[in-house]
Amino acid sequence: MASIYIHIPFCKQACFYCDFHFSTNRNRQEEMVQALIKELCMRRAEMENKQIDSIYFGGGTPSVLKPSEIESILEAVFSNYTVEDTPEITLEANPDDLDEVRILAFKEVGINRLSIGVQSFRDTDLIWMNRSHTARQVEQCLEDAFKHFNNVSIDLIYGIPGMTLETWDENLRKALRYNLPHLSTYALTVEQGTVLYHNVQKGKSPPMDDIRAEEDFFHLVTLLTVEGYDHYEISNFGKSGFYSRNNSAYWRGRRYMGIGPSAHSYDGSRRRWNIRNNRKYLKALEEGIPYHQDEVLSKVDKYNEYVMTGLRTQWGVSLSALAAEFGEAQRNYLLRQASQYLREGYLIQENETLMVTHKGKFLVDGIASDLFMINLV
Repeated sequence: MASIYIHIPFCKQACFYCDFHFSTNRNRQEEMVQALIKELCMRRAEMENKQIDSIYFGGGTPSVLKPSEIESILEAVFSNYTVEDTPEITLEANPDDLDEVRILAFKEVGINRLSIGVQSFRDTDLIWMNRSHTARQVEQCLEDAFKHFNNVSIDLIYGIPGMTLETWDENLRKALRYNLPHLSTYALTVEQGTVLYHNVQKGKSPPMDDIRAEEDFFHLVTLLTVEGYDHYEISNFGKSGFYSRNNSAYWRGRRYMGIGPSAHSYDGSRRRWNIRNNRKYLKALEEGIPYHQDEVLSKVDKYNEYVMTGLRTQWGVSLSALAAEFGEAQRNYLLRQASQYLREGYLIQENETLMVTHKGKFLVDGIASDLFMINLV
């Protein structure tokens, strides 16, 4: 199985914290749709003999597109690729783009999963982040979405300045009222080049409080676990049968193709990333010149990625699979590097699987980096 990710590089306005590629200038939206279709047609040989089980519209804000434009892109996928009978087809959307009419229109062109960028149920948080919707629009959107979809996910952000543990708990409990099958949750981070980064540098916004974010994270994990969600990846929680196929492809090392400006692709041995500029991407597609860069992954790269992605999931790192792929010396190296974290209770080894414990989850990226290999042993 393989996945296709389609990047829609447009937004109504810029959220202060966001470092994803987008433009608020949508004058060339129709031209971009045709370019995405062209790239899909050009690259079909890369997925020859591969069956597609996930098609994901990300961004940016894909819901700014017309349903007819989404339909045209999907037609290009189905006419050029082998798609399984019941693919998961996800549309990322903002609440202010989704009234009931548009929700139904997106469903009719083939979308069967909505990923809604809620971020918060509190207007104070939404205003601070410069989101384009209100808390009331969030509630109305979710009410309308569940009239036509049973597979709905939302994004929430924690660690926002001014958010207390109590208000974070209120956010989560409002989300739980909708019996959502899936949630993605992220700690607010300060990314270089964003408005938030400049505001923090100039003292207009406080720096992020890691201690508060950690408290929010552990409260999140405890509450959602009690409510029956599987914490299948550090940022993702799903009910049985509702894990995101797109997210799972990334974290389980499956093959995926990224279409559109800034989109990334992975085929097991090579990474590819498209140019992060709408104008240059369009020009390159029009003129038939390169619009991407490639990197062939070394054995060390593959080892490090295997460790990172495995530790972030509930499945952990298979030591026997690692030894089969990279060698017994690499397995022994991993266990030596992990020994301190095993003693301190941040990692646990169960039979042939290395996993983070509840205590280690918030620190997993730092733990994984300490287990990385610089050179082959």
